[in-house]
Amino acid sequence: MGQTKRSWSRDDIAARILAGESLVVYNNNLLRIPQSWLNAHPGGSLAILHFVGRDATDEIDAYHCDDTIKKINAYIVGTVETSPEGWQPLVPPLMTGWVRKIASDGKQAWHNEASILPPSDLSSEILLVQKDSSILQHHGPTLSNLIPPPTDLSLKTQYQHSAAYKELHKRIINAGLYKTPYLTGYGPEVARYILLAVLSAVAYSKDWLIPSAVCLGLLWHQLVFTVHDLGHMGVTHDWAKDRLIAIILADFIGGLSVGWWVDNHNVHHLVTNHPTHDPDIEHLPFLAISTAFFNSLWSTYYKRTMTFNRFSAFLVSMQHKLFYILLGFGRFNLYANAYGYLFRKAFDHRKARGGRWSWWLEVIGVVFFWCWFGALLKGCGSWGRALTYLLVSHVVTSPLHVQIVLSHFSMSTADLGPTESFVHRQLRTTTDVICPPSLSFIHGGLHLQVTHHLFPRLPRHNLREASVLVKEFAKEQGLVYAEFGFISGNGEVLSVLKGVADQARIVGMVADTEIREAMDKKGQ
Repeated sequence: MGQTKRSWSRDDIAARILAGESLVVYNNNLLRIPQSWLNAHPGGSLAILHFVGRDATDEIDAYHCDDTIKKINAYIVGTVETSPEGWQPLVPPLMTGWVRKIASDGKQAWHNEASILPPSDLSSEILLVQKDSSILQHHGPTLSNLIPPPTDLSLKTQYQHSAAYKELHKRIINAGLYKTPYLTGYGPEVARYILLAVLSAVAYSKDWLIPSAVCLGLLWHQLVFTVHDLGHMGVTHDWAKDRLIAIILADFIGGLSVGWWVDNHNVHHLVTNHPTHDPDIEHLPFLAISTAFFNSLWSTYYKRTMTFNRFSAFLVSMQHKLFYILLGFGRFNLYANAYGYLFRKAFDHRKARGGRWSWWLEVIGVVFFWCWFGALLKGCGSWGRALTYLLVSHVVTSPLHVQIVLSHFSMSTADLGPTESFVHRQLRTTTDVICPPSLSFIHGGLHLQVTHHLFPRLPRHNLREASVLVKEFAKEQGLVYAEFGFISGNGEVLSVLKGVADQARIVGMVADTEIREAMDKKGQ
């Protein structure tokens, strides 16, 4: 970077962060991430901003291949001064509501997008709400914003977990589990896709619309799993190749956006189950898996307030009854998120990896999808038959949405602060779904979420073998490796939803009582 490498103290790093620099610790080295790379980072800028001032060694190693990690050396500006227990983390400005934006003078400046909710019973918890415009704001975050709140976690213990995870990762690599089993793994997958596509086409040609729609929905359901693998660079392990294949499957055949999915999914993996930061649990006004959402939290991903009012309280109070109905229409929500992302990117002049080719190819893919799928609907003969075909093909994909939420909705949503290690956070917020090998293709690897969250680039056909090593590791470290059956898992999720629903009902009753009392006083 043209600067002399030196040793950086925690105070030095804090001062530079407050001055607007994005500094991340990696293997006791300090990385300075320029704005140009924040904009171009394939995993999105939030994936980096969530780790400013923190040790991101485990996350970086888990999410990047060797060739990419070699390029990281270009961003090293020195080493960091650490204690025997490891790096003492700072709180990233993003997590306290501060972001960098272009000011009126054309330069980057601090912008306060949200305020910190007063601490609850969890002293380490930092939740964000819409900023109070009546309060005078600073020109930027202060040192107090960077100091982590008290926590019950031991930095030494978290450091030991991290060191053990690094050894586990070496065992995974040495076992050859990053090698993709193309023939035995994806061979049967491709055969299944072709079979479903042919069955759907043949049934449609014979005017058997319901069987055709079912087979098409099953094809979409199965294809998403391979798109998931490709989005994690878990197939060819080459970004361009994996992205190209993913666009063909997700956009051209499925009408979705793999670019949106990667942007969303990487954040989910890094801040799993955090009410303010994880987009995968931010579903108001329809669903809430924690009463923390009753505070109308700010979403750092969606950049909006998740308003909890009488309407959302009413819906949440019935969420355990509406759960499967809502998930039945989940694919339509994917369309909305995907097209919103592509629309925003059309006006985003920041050059992400791949330049604009991937965006243009996705747009072409979505247009192509609606051309061929629209032709199918038009060929149904009447609007009623077309609507039936549309709904059946889309509702058939709904088990996917159940599978997605099953591994997280019943797990912890607490924020234990930046002291928590990567491996501790993933094991605390994720669970497996027990499934026999013969039926694993139905889940597409999503049933082994614990191992997947620890090693997201691992080919899914190797997850079962890797999970044996992870279970041994968890036992040795005194960590809980959670797993449950599909039916019991659904029961646990519904139990969590009902618990929150009951609380929402009480909130609604209190609000109604207060309104009646206010009206009575007004009438006196």
